Amino acid sequence: MRMILVAVLGTGLVAPGADASSLSQERDINQRLLEMSVADEIRKRCDNISARMIRGLRLMNALKAEAMRRGYSEAEIEAYVKDKDEKRQMRARADAYIRARGAEPNDGPSLCALGRDEIAKQSRIGALLWAR
Repeated sequence: MRMILVAVLGTGLVAPGADASSLSQERDINQRLLEMSVADEIRKRCDNISARMIRGLRLMNALKAEAMRRGYSEAEIEAYVKDKDEKRQMRARADAYIRARGAEPNDGPSLCALGRDEIAKQSRIGALLWAR
């Protein structure tokens, strides 16, 4: 799933030659990162939900190609994904998303319930998961 997070950066509208720091301003890019982060948290904490890795890898490749088409280099994408401040901000947003839906970060049972709900709704988060 970590590799998938790199790819999610490719969904935004980016001016050619934009630098990695501008990725933080791309709402749609960061929305997809949030979804990936929440799906990853559910996968890690819930024993009976797994990631749809093939789907995630396809998404990753498509999004990375799109990011590069829009002007970001691989180095810029990688720098953004590895930035510690950005990771903290994304973690805080993912935790807020989880709490807003009645679950608690790091709490397996509540994340399992959230995961099952996302799968049932066929949300973009749910599409990255499957119940075993």
